[in-house]
Amino acid sequence: MGFAASGKSTVFAALTGIDPAAGKGGLGTISVPDLRVDQLSALCKPRKTTYAEIVFQDFPTGAFGSDSLSPGILGEMRNFDVLAEVVDAFAGGGRGEVADRAAAFHDELMLSDLGVIEKRLDRLTREKGKPLEKETLERCKEAIERNEELREIGLDEQALSLVSGFKFLTLKPRVVVANVDEASIGAAAPASDERIAGSGCTLIAMSARLEHEISELPAEERGEFLADLGLDAPASERFVSTCYEMLELITFLTAGEDEVRAWPIRRGSTALEAAGKIHSDIARGFIRAEIAAVDDYLEHGGEAGCRKAGKWSSEGKDHIMKDGEVAHFRFNV
Repeated sequence: MGFAASGKSTVFAALTGIDPAAGKGGLGTISVPDLRVDQLSALCKPRKTTYAEIVFQDFPTGAFGSDSLSPGILGEMRNFDVLAEVVDAFAGGGRGEVADRAAAFHDELMLSDLGVIEKRLDRLTREKGKPLEKETLERCKEAIERNEELREIGLDEQALSLVSGFKFLTLKPRVVVANVDEASIGAAAPASDERIAGSGCTLIAMSARLEHEISELPAEERGEFLADLGLDAPASERFVSTCYEMLELITFLTAGEDEVRAWPIRRGSTALEAAGKIHSDIARGFIRAEIAAVDDYLEHGGEAGCRKAGKWSSEGKDHIMKDGEVAHFRFNV
């Protein structure tokens, strides 16, 4: 999302490879690149390989003015996990201008959350109930009035649970995409403004037009083209990596003849929660999780080799999953 003329639809096209004018409703899904999935697939030769996915929504350009957002769009934004705000950082726009544009977007989100809070507090005051919710919302109101976004004020699990239904915009992770011109590709300057970092946002600099052109190249030509530009990876990979970090996601893997698959879960999830990610019946009938690190799984040629090498462990439902673990769940229902 972004104000008019920010280049947000070109960013969407660069990330997804889909032209938003192609009549697909502004929705685009990309597979999360993962070398471990590729390696497991080469080893197991499954009938199906499934990567984790991220779905992007490109909001209609007409919903954004030069410096304001419609109430309808603000309401829709509450349904997403990460907000990606595109700002115009073309030639002539310095770090200060990028931060100014990001600040205007920030103000819109703050005012929207404040309106929701005040409406709910008014009702709670009249009904004289739910003191914990009222106390939490008053704390949120005070923070916004100090110009602090809600994700920055350290709400604990109980407080987050009390306000989860409001889907506050300033509680959501936000990526600021500085859309630079081709001459500035790879430059870190737009991403280093202290005001953006201070708001708890993560900033990525990219040339949307150039990245869109890269996304349309044959896969075998992209690496050399990126290297010439001084980039390690295309924007889509950098963006996905950033989203994973902001959402505190890790990936566990399942492998076999039928399918090799990547499963994103929250960092700190238990084996029982990971089992439920695959199917509720597996969690309901959970017996144990059999687990190996993906590097061990690849080195020893699969489950049998890991067992022989002592690299295959049996874990209970409270085992905390680690990134890159290959899991086989035993269950009975």
